[in-house]
Amino acid sequence: QVQLVESGGGLVQAGGSLRVSCTVSGDAYRIITMSWFRQSPGQEEREFVANIRWIRSLTYYADSVKGRFTISHNNPKNTVYLQMNNLKSEDTAVYFCAAGTYYSAAYYAVSDYEYWGQGTRVTVSS
Repeated sequence: QVQLVESGGGLVQAGGSLRVSCTVSGDAYRIITMSWFRQSPGQEEREFVANIRWIRSLTYYADSVKGRFTISHNNPKNTVYLQMNNLKSEDTAVYFCAAGTYYSAAYYAVSDYEYWGQGTRVTVSS
């Protein structure tokens, strides 16, 4: 089994920065790709934010965060980070990390990830 635990959320002013982390435990060796999703207040669906793949550390970003957010991982790849800069009020959401054991073209799809964390709340005040 795989467990994911997010940390680092909080309250920040617009224009500020925040870094959230996701630590993998259990059978971490099975994980080869991880993503961040977010769920904004009042929204039922989770929105893709960023993805990183272990192969060549390839990364993908939603257009709404490109140039402001950076996804990365440590070695030995048991923690994934999301550095968020120039935060906007519309970034307010609960941020979830997700982990997968296979590569898919649809890296932005919730259904392509087998494991999820419990979420960490990020609030951006204007």
